[in-house]
Amino acid sequence: MQVQSMFFKESASKKLNDAVLQKAMKKAKSKFVDGRAASVATIDNWEDIRTHAAALRDRVIANLDAYLIEFEKNAIRRGSVVHWAETAEEANAIIVEIARKNAVKTVTKSKSMVSEEISLNDALEAAGVKVLETDLGEYILQLAKEPPSHIVAPAVHKSKEQVAALFVAHHHKPLLTDISAMTREAREELRAHFLAADMGISGANFVIAETGTTLTVTNEGNADMVTTIPRIHCVITGIEKVIPTLEDFATLIRLLPRSAIGQSIANYLTLTTGVKQANEQEGPEQMHIVLVDAGRTKLLGDDMQSMLRCIRCGACMNHCPVYQNVGGHAYGWVYPGPMGSVLTPTYVGIENAGDLPNAATFCGECQVVCPVKIPLPDLMRKLREKQFDLHLRPFSERFAIQVWAFFVKRPVLYSFASRMGARLAAWMGGREKLIHKLPGIDGWTDGRDMPAPEGKTFKELYRKKYASRKTNP
Repeated sequence: MQVQSMFFKESASKKLNDAVLQKAMKKAKSKFVDGRAASVATIDNWEDIRTHAAALRDRVIANLDAYLIEFEKNAIRRGSVVHWAETAEEANAIIVEIARKNAVKTVTKSKSMVSEEISLNDALEAAGVKVLETDLGEYILQLAKEPPSHIVAPAVHKSKEQVAALFVAHHHKPLLTDISAMTREAREELRAHFLAADMGISGANFVIAETGTTLTVTNEGNADMVTTIPRIHCVITGIEKVIPTLEDFATLIRLLPRSAIGQSIANYLTLTTGVKQANEQEGPEQMHIVLVDAGRTKLLGDDMQSMLRCIRCGACMNHCPVYQNVGGHAYGWVYPGPMGSVLTPTYVGIENAGDLPNAATFCGECQVVCPVKIPLPDLMRKLREKQFDLHLRPFSERFAIQVWAFFVKRPVLYSFASRMGARLAAWMGGREKLIHKLPGIDGWTDGRDMPAPEGKTFKELYRKKYASRKTNP
């Protein structure tokens, strides 16, 4: 997927004026936010589980090499072939070569964000391999030739009418508007492809070191079809997805579906361990597991290391007021929302995603809802500091921060400037007590009026109120 993150401001402005998107995002907000709250409320020790999960993920990251080697050993023991890819190009080359050696003509895919990262579909199609997405949302977007806008619900930005029009154009069947009927139509279209595919490609939510198992969480069951019917199964996943034991997975699965879509449990858990054995009726003849770095090891020992805890639930974006208003495509790459504001600059270079660390209100909601307690606001703040140090922000912005720093380091001067600023702002508000335009930082007032202060600083108001309490106890 081509990186377009440098155009965030322009794209976000367009999305704010997209009526279809705004309606879809409002609907999604209600579903995701309310659903999560209701589901989490059913667990008394939710915070204890979050704390345990964060510690578990930190332990894995601290010993990542050891757990990956253990996973490789146990996966090979069960008949899998493990491949290591340092870059996106290496990962694509490995999978294309597997397809070439086995004369693969058709591939069915289960949803995989790593495959979006490396543009795997494009690489396979360039090699003459037909690829079909089988997750309903991903299938819709493949027909529309669009990237996903959400990591869990990739087509959340689409209206029912838009999807119906896509189905008419590609399925050449009568227009349907009932969601159940549309879903059945998609199922009927996909069934023949499931049965005919030469190779199935899936992602993995986790890989289990103790057993060599890859594990995929879905709500549609399409991963079961992708991993068991084709003669070749290829798993592509990030190296950070390894966890020690199935017991650890039992902890994380209590957090993942509740955080993602407000369900107590996912509909399908697809566990794959090696190839089909002589006494088994189903399963692949070959199983390949591609473990992808693609920038992940850069986070080790870095300020961003805690981002490797992420279990890709999407809760941070669901609760982010910026994402709720502009959607996922505005972020310009695979990962939107707060997680994308950290991952994208880290993976593709902060110079290619300069606006993303600033695409936040710093309300802190993302950190509060993260099931593994990633301090997302702190990470974005560190990226902002790095941008400042590298002179990647506009001169006017850097100059303003330097001026503010000069005053804030001198309390007496800062107090005087604050008093003058409060009085000036009150005067600018006039009789309406609304500031319509702020010179130099008019981005704040382009779309809204700012309430003018009373002309006093907080300290002055507090001192006055405290003094009145002393005189009138």
